Amino acid sequence: MHSKLTFVLVTTFALAAHATDELPLKPPNNGGVYVIAHRGAHQDIPENTLAAYEKAIELGCDFVEVDIRTTKDGKFVSVHNRTIDAYADGASGAVSDLTLAELKAIDIGIKHGEEWKGTRIPTFEEILDLCKGRCGIYLDLKDAPIDAVAQLVISRNMEHAVVWCISPGKITALRNACPECIEMPDPGSESNLPRVIERYQPRMMAPVWHDFSDSYVPTCHKAGITVFVDEDDESSWDDALAWGADGIQTDAPEVLIQFLKDRARD
Repeated sequence: MHSKLTFVLVTTFALAAHATDELPLKPPNNGGVYVIAHRGAHQDIPENTLAAYEKAIELGCDFVEVDIRTTKDGKFVSVHNRTIDAYADGASGAVSDLTLAELKAIDIGIKHGEEWKGTRIPTFEEILDLCKGRCGIYLDLKDAPIDAVAQLVISRNMEHAVVWCISPGKITALRNACPECIEMPDPGSESNLPRVIERYQPRMMAPVWHDFSDSYVPTCHKAGITVFVDEDDESSWDDALAWGADGIQTDAPEVLIQFLKDRARD
């Protein structure tokens, strides 16, 4: 093994282990780096569905990313877009303008082929029950009240299985609603890091790729903060590992897992 690669791997694993010590998270399944399946493992599977989340679990992902929105009748569902127009032919409207029953009546699978005919939009409760004891949840709170969502997490004793991707300004509300829940803000530009760290002292950070750099993780780890980065594409993985990311969110979790296995064998 080349000495440079050895240094990168050892450094990455050491930093990941250090960050895990600061949090009540299970160790990562794949080479010292958490794999987060963006919208589930949705290659040829409808995204944000129980099938996509189940596939991610079967692959050995550490977390599934879940987008939460509120229906007209106050229920919580996993839908990335504000509207459902892109998910089914002949269906349209904002999630917030439709009831749960109306959303459940929409077949969001048929566009992906007969195999997925009858696939429905899942509720957050269904996702929690699917993942409990099997996989963590990377919660992207799109449009839902923190208090009510937190109560669903608390009711299942999953405070340490869900990490909350929220704006820094919502951290206090989350801590009030669920002191044991794990906050994971996206501070935006790296220049905001010192202010967010000083003001909120979060346990995790969730930068997007264009705000990430080789100095980002050292700044966070110095403050005991774990970093899950939203990658740009597969070409960014080498840099993500070299720069010390504790976790990588990706649309290609199966490929990332194999990449980590191959890298560990080199």
